[in-house]
Formats: sequence, C-alpha cells, structure tokens
Amino acid sequence: MDATALEQSGPAGSAASITLEHIGKTYPDGTVAVGDFGLEVRAGELTVLIGPSGCGKSTILRMINRLIEPTKGRILIDGENILERNAVELRRHIGYVIQNVGLFPHQNIRTNIGTVPRMLGWDKKRINERADELLELVGLDPARYAKRYPHELSGGQRQRVGVARALAADPRVLLMDEPFSAVDPIARGRLQEEFLKLQATVRKTIVLVTHDIDEAVRLGDRIAVLAEGGRLLQYAPPAELLSRPDSTAVGDFVGADRGIRRLAVTPLRPALKPLDRGAPVDGRPSVAADGTLYDALAAMLAANATEVVAVEDGQPVGSLSRAAVFDVPQQEAEAKV
Repeated sequence: MDATALEQSGPAGSAASITLEHIGKTYPDGTVAVGDFGLEVRAGELTVLIGPSGCGKSTILRMINRLIEPTKGRILIDGENILERNAVELRRHIGYVIQNVGLFPHQNIRTNIGTVPRMLGWDKKRINERADELLELVGLDPARYAKRYPHELSGGQRQRVGVARALAADPRVLLMDEPFSAVDPIARGRLQEEFLKLQATVRKTIVLVTHDIDEAVRLGDRIAVLAEGGRLLQYAPPAELLSRPDSTAVGDFVGADRGIRRLAVTPLRPALKPLDRGAPVDGRPSVAADGTLYDALAAMLAANATEVVAVEDGQPVGSLSRAAVFDVPQQEAEAKV
C-alpha cells in the first residue's frame, strides 16, 4: 500500500477496511498474549474490542499499527498487507488515541495537533488551518484554545485535543485505547455523545478498546467480545449481542441487566403506533421520534404514564405503550432464532 492511497480524503477515501487474518503474539518467555485471532472491520464502522483484563485487546490494537509486531498472521488495510510496509511510515497514516492522551506538555495545542502533518512535510499555513479546523470540529474555539498548553485544559478538553491530533492528517483508520476512561463519568458521557456526532461527520474506520460494556454498546457499530489469549467469543452489532449472547460466558460478561441496555440501542420508531399529525397529545409525555425505547420508557416513568407520544418537527407522529417497549426487543430476538 503506498502513502498516496493512505492519504486520500473525502467520501471515497475517508475510511478503509481492516482484516486481521489469524494474527497472534507470543513473547520470548512463552507467554501467549494473543493465540489466533481473526476479524473483519468494515470501512467506516466503529468496532469495539471488549473483554476482561489480559485478554489481548490492547495488544491487538498495537499490532494493527505495529507498535507490537505480530508473531504470526496478516493484517490488511483495504486488502494490502501492512506488515510489508515501513512501520514508522505506516503509523503516520493511522490515527492513535490513548487513555492519557500523551500531549507534548511544552507545545501549545495548535502545535500538538500539527505533529503528524509536520512529519509529512505540510507547510505551516496548512498545518495551522487544519489544526483550527479540527479544534472547531471537536468543539473547542481555536481563538480561545489554540495557543494554550495542555496543563491549562481539563481532562475532557485534553481528550478532545487528542482526538483532533489523531485526525490531523486525515487518516482512514483510527485506533483508540480506552480513550475516555481517565475522565469522570459525567465528562465521559458528554465526550461519548460528542464523539458519536464527530464520527457521523468524519466516518472513519475505528477500532476502540474498552472495558466498559455500556460504552461499547453506546459507541459501537459492532462489538467483539474477547476471552483470555485473544480468543473471539462473539462479534455482532450491540442489539444482537445483548438479545442473543452466543454463550454463557458472553451473557455473563454483558450482564444480567442486558435487557435494559438493549432498550438503549433499539430505535423506537419501528414500534410506533401511527398517529395523525396534529392529533391531541392529551397530557401524555413526549419523546423525539428518532430516540430509543430507553428514552420512551424513561419519559413514561418520569411522568408515571403508560404511553408516550413520539414527536418530529414539533408534531406528534406516533404513540408507544409501556407494554410495547418491553415486547419489541423480545419479538426481535425471537425473529432472529
């Protein structure tokens, strides 16, 4: 794979597929970090690797950008074997975000974001424009933050800068190793929501490592559940994983309360009972029509109601009963059998 291919931008070149073919990592002392692991990550999707400590999640991530060299197997980006490329050059075209961000403390934010573009030989004007563009994209005003230093930012703000830096050279692949775990729960939720909006805009191929099942369900297009030695237990969209765990081990890992989590990833629109636009709401609580069954249930519980009205563009478009909220996931699960 040549550098030109990796530098493509725009709709056609903004994301790339990742194929892991029987990759493994065994250390000289005989320790098997990853035995035999295979996975297909679709272009433009966010895949989450999750599992207990020591199951090889971070090792797999680091093998993709060759911070760790695999002992066996092949790693393909858009069908090209990256193990045949220069490792340093490869990393310049793969975005990488880590838990503690790793910003350079002696450099201001704009300079931090421009790290990889400088290595690629971009001119100063282009680097500064790109840095400011990305600051705006992650919700930080360039006029206010570009010349600040990392210690002058909150943990959540530094994490946003870390994401901006990873996107600076417009990579088609973004790797994230527990990117939000170092911030407090409230800030984490906000960062996750903002990240989803960002991904909807940039549509990168993302592999994200986390130990938090709620984060995996909220962010992932697909979730890979791993066991010790990098063994893949199940790889599926969040709703399928929660409704139909392949094994007792997966069911135990995603938790006994997976039914509630299932509601949070199930759109309410397909379950709506038609309602004429302009029809009276009759005091029933309302929720956005593009929300989830969890949103509908929360609105009902808050108002002590048995039905909710879905609203779109300020007009009611459908209704949903409390019984239907619990019935829909079960019906979908049975339909997959």
